[in-house]
Amino acid sequence: MSASPISTPIADPAAPRAVLEFALERKSVLAALQSGEPLLDDPFDAHEYLFKAAQFHGELTTRDCPVCESEKLVELRYVYGKELGPYSGRIKSANEINEMAYRFGNLKVFMVEVCQACRWNYLIRSYQVGDGVARRPLRRSRDWLD
Repeated sequence: MSASPISTPIADPAAPRAVLEFALERKSVLAALQSGEPLLDDPFDAHEYLFKAAQFHGELTTRDCPVCESEKLVELRYVYGKELGPYSGRIKSANEINEMAYRFGNLKVFMVEVCQACRWNYLIRSYQVGDGVARRPLRRSRDWLD
């Protein structure tokens, strides 16, 4: 039998922690694209759902696409966490994530940039937010079909 981890409240739950920036890796991929080098992963191979999500839920940025330079990039934020239960993996806005940080102990956020013109997509950042207090996972609400 293992003891549950001790939860320590975080001073500012909305402040990003454990931030991973993928700027250097992104720069390397862009340089390889320009020079014609073969890539291990195709930055244009994302699932159609990613582009639909970008179209309807993405937040427009001021940055131009680094590949086609014809369109502004759109950012998506995917939120994961044990406490979210079946709702883990959903797209949330920056404001929604800030609100969630005060209601959940530990959430992992993945930010993806997407160009809808040339289909460029790249994971640009990941970070954690939350107040540090462990809670039970949310349960899926029952409906009349259950």
